[in-house]
Amino acid sequence: MTKRSVVLSLVIAGGLVSPLAQATNGYFAIGYGQKSVGMGGVGIALPQDALAAASNPAGMVWVGDRTDLGLEWFRPTRSSSITGNGVPGVNGQYDGNATQDFFIPEFGYNRMVNDRTSLGVAVFGNGGMNTDYSTNPFGVYAQMGGIPNPGSAGVNLAQMFISPTWSMKLNPSNSIGVSLNLAYQQFSAKGLYAFGQISNNPSALTNNGTDYSTGYGARFGWTGKVTDAVTLGATYQTRTNMGKLSNYSGLFAGQGSFDIPANYGVGLAVKATPTTTLAADVERIQYSDVGAVANPIVFPPTGPATMLGGGQGSGFGWQDMTVFKLGVSHDFSSTFTLRAGWNHNNQQIPSTQTFFNILAPGVVQDHLTLGATWKLPNKGELTVAYMHAISKTVNGSGSIPAGFGGGNANLTMYEDSLGISYGW
Repeated sequence: MTKRSVVLSLVIAGGLVSPLAQATNGYFAIGYGQKSVGMGGVGIALPQDALAAASNPAGMVWVGDRTDLGLEWFRPTRSSSITGNGVPGVNGQYDGNATQDFFIPEFGYNRMVNDRTSLGVAVFGNGGMNTDYSTNPFGVYAQMGGIPNPGSAGVNLAQMFISPTWSMKLNPSNSIGVSLNLAYQQFSAKGLYAFGQISNNPSALTNNGTDYSTGYGARFGWTGKVTDAVTLGATYQTRTNMGKLSNYSGLFAGQGSFDIPANYGVGLAVKATPTTTLAADVERIQYSDVGAVANPIVFPPTGPATMLGGGQGSGFGWQDMTVFKLGVSHDFSSTFTLRAGWNHNNQQIPSTQTFFNILAPGVVQDHLTLGATWKLPNKGELTVAYMHAISKTVNGSGSIPAGFGGGNANLTMYEDSLGISYGW
């Protein structure tokens, strides 16, 4: 086995067991590969490294023979507050940051089979969400239900994709590509005893350790060079069909079903000058197709189907999301490139659905990014990228059901990340 094959195997194995936590565009990352992150996540029409398959598999044939290894430090800051509640002891501020620092690996490998065709693989975290409340926001409800010590509360969802990719140039200006998305996810929840009254299986609701599931889907893409200066791109990722999280069949709709939603987008890249490139992507994420994510809270349930775990059971009430990405890069010299970007989404959490989203307060909408690449004497590249998601609060006026005392659940989050990668 070659040295690079060993590296590939180790990265894949390490990635699968590494904890992830992201809450950027809902629970999707803003971009894949540190060059993309530094430009606000653009990548559909601008392949820059061997992580290009994660945005558009058609781009891999344009990056040539390449290997990229990266690691991102991610730090979300999330909190919630409850006001106007009629149950004594519930109103107050809650800090969800008992666990706050996460490290997210990424890996890409691409080889040209001939001058028109490439084969590669991308390994990346496609999202996740995490909260860890030392003071349980739902603890008083649990105590009223006969659980004297419900403990801390929170959830952890981690997802990893391994995407073998084929890409081919149809002619000197156009390429197509397809990735087989092999997905792995793990999930755990704790301290959710308060919701036992609306679960069809309270024993599979909370504190059942970490459960795992695997699944598959595909991503398709096209890239076209309209002129020497203008490139277009389009991509579509199917819904990723995941096995059920049976340990939490009393929490997620469909007896533990938690698929990864389909998404699609278009991109534009313009070489404004020989040293400056502008790029923009528009992406649509179909959260509404996944019941565990999209179903609104139902209290009181109208029957078994609308209880937690039922086919129409309560979820997080998320709406579909549209994401706008803008980025710029400028080559200051043959060895140094600077990047910047902006990433914006519509708010996927309605103000009426904030109570259950205390567990998943992914409310940030605007991300600002900076990045840079240094070309090294050994012909390798060192890239860094920084992201700051601006603090956002969603006030949930009247979002708490009367059966839980009524009132408002308010969510706040901001984020920072710093990534580094090496490519050769």
